[in-house]
Amino acid sequence: MSNELIMNITPGETRIARLEGGQLTELYVEREGDQQITGNIYKGRITRVLPGMQAAFVDIGLEKAAFLYVSDVVPDLFEEEEEEEEENGQTNGEGASPTQGKRPERRGRRWRGPLPKIEELVKEGQSIVVQVAKDPIRTKGARITCHISLPGRYVVSMPTVDHVGVSRRLGSHGERMRLKQIISANRSSKGGFIARTISAGATEEALTADMKRLNQIWDEIYTKQEKARPPAMIYNDLSLILRSVRDLMSPDIDRLVIDSEEDYQDILKFMEQFMPDLANRVEFYNSEAPLFDVYGIETEINRALGKKVWLKSGGYLIIDRSEALTAIDINTGRFVGRHDFEETILQTNLEAAQEIAYQLRLRNIGGIIIIDFIDMERFPNRQKVYYTLKDALRKDKVRTTISKISELGLVEMTRKRTRDALTEMLSETCIYCNGKGHIKTPQTVAFEIFRDLKRTFRHINGRSIVVRVNPRVAQILFHEARERLDGMERRFQKRILVETDETWHVEKFEITTKG
Repeated sequence: MSNELIMNITPGETRIARLEGGQLTELYVEREGDQQITGNIYKGRITRVLPGMQAAFVDIGLEKAAFLYVSDVVPDLFEEEEEEEEENGQTNGEGASPTQGKRPERRGRRWRGPLPKIEELVKEGQSIVVQVAKDPIRTKGARITCHISLPGRYVVSMPTVDHVGVSRRLGSHGERMRLKQIISANRSSKGGFIARTISAGATEEALTADMKRLNQIWDEIYTKQEKARPPAMIYNDLSLILRSVRDLMSPDIDRLVIDSEEDYQDILKFMEQFMPDLANRVEFYNSEAPLFDVYGIETEINRALGKKVWLKSGGYLIIDRSEALTAIDINTGRFVGRHDFEETILQTNLEAAQEIAYQLRLRNIGGIIIIDFIDMERFPNRQKVYYTLKDALRKDKVRTTISKISELGLVEMTRKRTRDALTEMLSETCIYCNGKGHIKTPQTVAFEIFRDLKRTFRHINGRSIVVRVNPRVAQILFHEARERLDGMERRFQKRILVETDETWHVEKFEITTKG
């Protein structure tokens, strides 16, 4: 089946789905007033330096101060090792440790020596030009870097670094050398470039045109930052639609379908300029049936928001997210197998490993992930499941690390946080349970009321006591706890009236007096 990009544009919301073999693998959502700022460049002001954390807070004009690690401030202190390319163009500042005295390692780069102290590099009140490397996530402010990266169609420009590299995903040694030679021969004396994966086979004319355009953008940014007064945004990256075309539209994408005629025309203009050979793969969808419904994407989105994920065999996953980590539990469910019990467990775990890799990518789950596979007695079976999971994760462009299955059947892994998870983008904390996932039973609340009555009756004036509660709690007080309520009336020598309010939370109650 084909690989496609499906773009659904409605007033105030843009949704972009990537389908691989007809299956939804990635979803990007952007709403008016909540646009992504990764890639934007700001002139900010240092508001606080934290020597103990080797970091600084920077005011770039957002609600929360941005966070700048020392490794994202230091000049060119690293030597070339093995080049890489981040899909969003951010090749610097990711994954470095802020811990003083250590030599943090980066994929593709290696520090020459120990890091200087943050207070030696920046001072409070100082103006500084930075780029957002990671959007604010929940309570955390944006992650920023002084190492600017400007992604183009074929190359990523690094105007603050003297470096030429090629994406590690380009395996051909001959092609890597060809691209390096073209870039080295055409770049200016200052600034570096990394050839992106998509540049394989690109002509020298296309590469140099991309480099020239990025140099012009940087010249404009440099001129603007000299005049800007912090905090100020001095460069705004492309819209989500054009950014997706630039980064996701490649020869392996067979079709791009969009349901907005205005944006369809913008995409055609963009592609005719930067990728004319793929422009004929863009289609405008003009039909009454919702585009995401036609491709079954809405159903997959709702499935991705659920806690339970059914496997084709009849087993299922439970995906439980918390602020600290994500726990994934595997169960055989309705699957009983055909042979022995160990074989049933193995088949369930193998299917689960494939589904987990898919769900992590679709839901964009980041951070620490603990996977509880069903216990397997045979070591070869554990190895088989581990390598199945590892191979399935190779399709994921986001960096992951994974440990082998422990004796307890657990796999510990991490996946780099690049943006909010799907559940955080499309849902919010339950206003009823406040994120606990459970509430007190009406019986529990009823006993709390009895204890509160016992605690406060001596201070209650008036002939009657009014207990205001949710109707579910009132049912308990009127029936199961009626005798206890009558006993309290005799003991207090006061009448207890129960009033209900359907709008009240089941845990909420109020005790007042009357008369």
